[in-house]
Amino acid sequence: MSTDVITLLIVDDHPVVRDGLRGMFQSAPGSDGPRFEVLGEASDGVEAVALTAELDPDVVLMDLRMPGGGGVAAITELTRRGARARVLVLTTYDTDSDTLPAIEAGATGYLLKDAPREELFTAVRAAAEGRTVLSPAVASRLVARVRAPGDEPLSTREREVLALVAKGTSNRAIAAELFISEATVKTHLSHIYGKLRVKDRAAAVATAYSRGILG
Repeated sequence: MSTDVITLLIVDDHPVVRDGLRGMFQSAPGSDGPRFEVLGEASDGVEAVALTAELDPDVVLMDLRMPGGGGVAAITELTRRGARARVLVLTTYDTDSDTLPAIEAGATGYLLKDAPREELFTAVRAAAEGRTVLSPAVASRLVARVRAPGDEPLSTREREVLALVAKGTSNRAIAAELFISEATVKTHLSHIYGKLRVKDRAAAVATAYSRGILG
């Protein structure tokens, strides 16, 4: 990394967001540290991986939920490849099911899109130096998770979904039984996995029985 310039790749599926970030970084004053240079933009995770290899930026600003290739998969692939670039997640989502996989995949930092511009500039400069940067909301959630792993209770609806999973019910049948969409069932399952710290249906059921959640 140059001491005078931090190079960036902006990854977001919304062109307006990419344009806004590009303009913000290119107009940032250099009085508080290295100035920024945006090398390129990507609209999904697959393109992000390819452009990171081609452009070799110092920092990748990575959105998480994008059609055509999500951020976590891209971060995982960049880590696997040993990419030099630091990845700073910039997203609107701060749930455990979003933050933990991104950080476990190798993200250097995690900020929310409502962060003030000066906070974002400082975070990018810190990420370029390899320092971990977390928004206050995300940091609080991670600290709470470490102090009391797996203690976040399941909601009533999540218990209902899990009970049906334990009976071998498919997502479609669960949706019909509870009068919700299959997408909502998948969301509930994602939250259940996060709270129980498991990765699949079988492990969720086994963990729920062992903890007395199902009985």
